[in-house]
Amino acid sequence: MRDQGSGFSQASSLWHRVSQGFLDALYPRVCRHCDELLPAQAPRRGLAAWICPSCQDELTPIEPPYCSVCGEPFAGPATSVFRCSNCQGRRIAFDFACSGFKAEGPLREMIHSFKYGKDLSLRAALVDVLQHALTDPRLADEDLLQWLLVPVPLHWTRQVKRGFNQSWELCRLLSKSTHIPTAQILRRRVMTRTQTRLERHRRLANLRKAFSLRRSLPWFRLPDLRGRKIFLVDDVLTTGATAHECAKILKREGGAEKVVVITAARG
Repeated sequence: MRDQGSGFSQASSLWHRVSQGFLDALYPRVCRHCDELLPAQAPRRGLAAWICPSCQDELTPIEPPYCSVCGEPFAGPATSVFRCSNCQGRRIAFDFACSGFKAEGPLREMIHSFKYGKDLSLRAALVDVLQHALTDPRLADEDLLQWLLVPVPLHWTRQVKRGFNQSWELCRLLSKSTHIPTAQILRRRVMTRTQTRLERHRRLANLRKAFSLRRSLPWFRLPDLRGRKIFLVDDVLTTGATAHECAKILKREGGAEKVVVITAARG
């Protein structure tokens, strides 16, 4: 006798393929960077579901050798763990940072369209890149479900102007796909100058005392950070100044045990 559950599953799978084929015919899938049609066999998940093979070839994954703290990649052989000149001799609050790819080419344009062009549909593609960062060998023995995803906050005036906090949007979708819990623990209490054109020492000065922990409310309790391991999430890591200030607050004021920065791209 045929198993009814198996028959239903096969029928459901067939309907899904037919409906997807109909939608592809009606709304062809195109590369989100160059607008070329994606191959018919392009997967439905992962970065290959968003950009074509040619644009994928333009991506540069973050691979060893790289700085053991900030993740800055270097060309040439390296036989031991090392710190780059930017991190050497500095006290950095986060334990280490890991990113999916370099912030260049298609990925850089996608992040720009997401953050400044308000194309929220690109969240899924960037979360796939963030999940690549979670495969860092230094996290291999960790139970990631015991960690907490924390977004880098925006000042409320900038968030109102933009309409959303890109880091929180990434956290929410990453939490949904990985089941790692997330919470908006930090707040940006000072409206700082844009960091884009500032050198590292000026960025640090610009961000000093800019962040604090949010307070729990009687009707909404925030997670206790004492002894917790935190993923500090953002779209791009450049000098690490913002990540340093956030990690400092999470450890000194919140009592977090460990803070690892994960970003889609490394600037």
